[in-house]
Amino acid sequence: MHILLIEDDTEAARVLVKGLGESGYTIDHAAEGREGLSRALAGRFDLIVTDRMLPHIDGLAIIQQLRRARLATPVLVLSALGTVDDRIRGLKAGGDDYLTKPFAFAELLARIEALLRRRPSAAAESTVLRVADLEFDLLARKVTRAGREIELTAREQKLLEFLMRREGQVITRTMLLEGVWDLHFDPQSNLVDVHISRLRQAIDRGAERLLIHTVRGSGYVLREEEE
Repeated sequence: MHILLIEDDTEAARVLVKGLGESGYTIDHAAEGREGLSRALAGRFDLIVTDRMLPHIDGLAIIQQLRRARLATPVLVLSALGTVDDRIRGLKAGGDDYLTKPFAFAELLARIEALLRRRPSAAAESTVLRVADLEFDLLARKVTRAGREIELTAREQKLLEFLMRREGQVITRTMLLEGVWDLHFDPQSNLVDVHISRLRQAIDRGAERLLIHTVRGSGYVLREEEE
């Protein structure tokens, strides 16, 4: 599942990105309102989690613009403003849930799971990623290739989901480090290469056509190999 987090507090964002990533979600982070709105409108996310008080554009204004654009993505509002009137404003603006800071991380996870279960687009088809004969059931966390189940670690699943959501797009090491490991610097190690190699062994071993390709000097791409 792909979540957009819009949060300007650096430490809060770090904790949330780490915690949600470890819980199996793919997280994109925007640090202010304008960037958050732009990403929300341009990307395909299963859920948006936004702080209410943000630089440039506040969280409620973001939600209102998303709803005017007929974007039905569920939105969970996080805010230190916790009066009944504040919560009502958040919901009337188009938010689907409102969680007051500070909160327990377990409650945040529970609310995210509830929103994902009841979102209108949560049909089975939309929760399964497919590239050629490779399938990833995001709810069951089950990966198969030509009907054969493939066992992957949580990190390998996150890496595969990142690649499958960007089928045909060349993905750089920097993009993988930020999107899969939440590292905003290159540790000058073979971390990405090792995990790609393991994933390639699991996905492409014994298959007639390769799906994970190296683009020399650029990065990697997941696509069906042409005949």
